[in-house]
Amino acid sequence: MKSIVTRKYLIPFALVASLFFCWGFAHSILDVLNKHFQNMLEISKTRSALVQAMVYGGYFIMAIPAGVIIRKWGYKAGVITGLILYGIGALLFVPGERMMSFEFFLLCLFIIGCGLTCLETAANPYVTVLGEPDTAASRLNLAQSLNGLGWIVGPLVGGLIIFGDSGSVALPYAVIGIAVLVIAVLFSRMQLPEIVDTSTSEKAGIDKLSKSAPYLFGLVALFAYVAAQTGVNSFFINYVTEASSTITNQQAALMLSFGGMGFFLVGRLLGTWLMNYLSAPRLLLICAVGAMICMIGVICGGTVGLISLIVTYLFESIMFPTIFALALQGLSTSATKRGSSYLIMTVVGGAIAPMLMGYIGENNMAIGFIIPLVCYLVVATYAKKIKKTYEQESIC
Repeated sequence: MKSIVTRKYLIPFALVASLFFCWGFAHSILDVLNKHFQNMLEISKTRSALVQAMVYGGYFIMAIPAGVIIRKWGYKAGVITGLILYGIGALLFVPGERMMSFEFFLLCLFIIGCGLTCLETAANPYVTVLGEPDTAASRLNLAQSLNGLGWIVGPLVGGLIIFGDSGSVALPYAVIGIAVLVIAVLFSRMQLPEIVDTSTSEKAGIDKLSKSAPYLFGLVALFAYVAAQTGVNSFFINYVTEASSTITNQQAALMLSFGGMGFFLVGRLLGTWLMNYLSAPRLLLICAVGAMICMIGVICGGTVGLISLIVTYLFESIMFPTIFALALQGLSTSATKRGSSYLIMTVVGGAIAPMLMGYIGENNMAIGFIIPLVCYLVVATYAKKIKKTYEQESIC
């Protein structure tokens, strides 16, 4: 069995992997904000989906500038830039709570989204090159396990504080804002190895991207996955409280934390282990089909719908890191840096799906889950195609 992380890169891997927790927390607490703003500011499901739209819209706008920063100044500069923007956006929630302006909160979230873009554009590809190419998917899934932990803590903290007696939106954001700025200072003082680019030219890297079928199809698959994941997360609390009148918003948030996100973390760890025995494309296909079956159960509703909604997180857990790693596999360092910024742009799918789901499911949330069902079908199609390509290459 090959080592996922070589001893040479063990410390850099551990440092960068810690960042995955930070953006996991930032994304998952949005799902609590979505329902909170519906209640406190008396806005519709469609309008509350702007919470996700601003964060993921930041990904689309900031992805190319983030790629430029990384290519010119390295992965470390990308990480520090991301942490600073993340911290500023989070701390702006303090004056935002006094103003209670939905538009100002959206501005804060947009700044956070820009910061997260820099973090993900730097950290995801950096992890894939910290070891052997054929273990890149396993390595990224391992790092994403900490991301899964962040996804658990976000709705847990949000549910207890934002839906709690204090009802404070600013408190959790102020704490995380200070924390990430401290991490930014620590990173600025640490020595991280920069991956040396051995490609002949930047043009050669661009040409390789345009000719790589796994990469081009990966752009579409990643867009679809993020759209599905964000849509499911955004309206989890709405779906649960509509399905059962006895479940409160706070209880639904805790179900999201320990139920959905708990399965998400388990899935990340289990997926890392399973990739020792199954190829990444095969496992991705199995999980995509499983997620589709769960979405059918969610649309049907009732107890089956609630169980299916939670189990969905187990199947979708390995999708992002696996698609990301498969798309970048075999590319030069130059192509990887540029390609990762384009991949991050596809996260804009998370800005579109929640608004569509909110519109379709305004009166019946279960119907809105047709959108994730279609998205998982796209992922399954990608996995099947890549699986066939990998099998042909292994025969050759």
